[in-house]
Amino acid sequence: MTDDPAGFPLGAGGPIGANPSFFDLVSRNRPEAVKGLSPPHGGGDVSHPHGTTVLGLKYEGGVVFAGDTRATEGFSIADDKMEKVFAADDYSAIAIAGAAGQAIEIVKLFQLELEHYEKITGDRLSLEGKANRLAQMIRGNFPLALQGLVVVPLFGGFDERRNEGRIFYYDATGGRWEEDDYRATGSGERPAKGSLKKRWRPGLSRDEAIRVAVEALVDAAEEDAATGGPDPARGIFPTILVVAAEGVSSVPDDEVRSAYEAVVGARS
Repeated sequence: MTDDPAGFPLGAGGPIGANPSFFDLVSRNRPEAVKGLSPPHGGGDVSHPHGTTVLGLKYEGGVVFAGDTRATEGFSIADDKMEKVFAADDYSAIAIAGAAGQAIEIVKLFQLELEHYEKITGDRLSLEGKANRLAQMIRGNFPLALQGLVVVPLFGGFDERRNEGRIFYYDATGGRWEEDDYRATGSGERPAKGSLKKRWRPGLSRDEAIRVAVEALVDAAEEDAATGGPDPARGIFPTILVVAAEGVSSVPDDEVRSAYEAVVGARS
């Protein structure tokens, strides 16, 4: 028995039992819910919030995903506490940048897709299969991407088959690639990636990886006006998820605060 391009197990006649894809089910019965639609009246100037900078990096036991919490709308700050990093299921996470509303809709549909597959088959989709299904959803959003509603996520998790963390990144057409070490995307991609390049090394511990992620977001906030830096006075810190063999866990604000203070302390 092998996997199809979406990662679904195939029998002689196709997927075993009922269709395990929630995305296909919605596409067949409610195509308007997943079909890319142009903005009303063909307008391309509809104002909408954008998520800014997210990143992922490997460490010795898995992967760390992090994102700032600012959403911008043109030259204004639309939200200072926007979630951009989500658990996709128990062993994977997704981080979003781009058109905020559209990105969150894709995340919700993706979460339902993985839950539906597990209920129908009684098993989890492989990490490779999850990455492929997300690519298909992004490809379905391409008509909206042409109107400026671009969604560019990072996805990854702990691959139980390989016993290691893996990171995947995408373009607006649904193209999918795997990253060996670290990746950043969004408006602050360039400074964040530069920071990761300096600080990342093989064999990072969990705590070291969290500090590297925080430092990269601090550097991005200093260079990119759309990226929001930590604000201890208001209790605003990056959202960070760790995915390891034990599953997905959220890093508490107190731990993120300590990492931020260590970064600032080292610089002063």
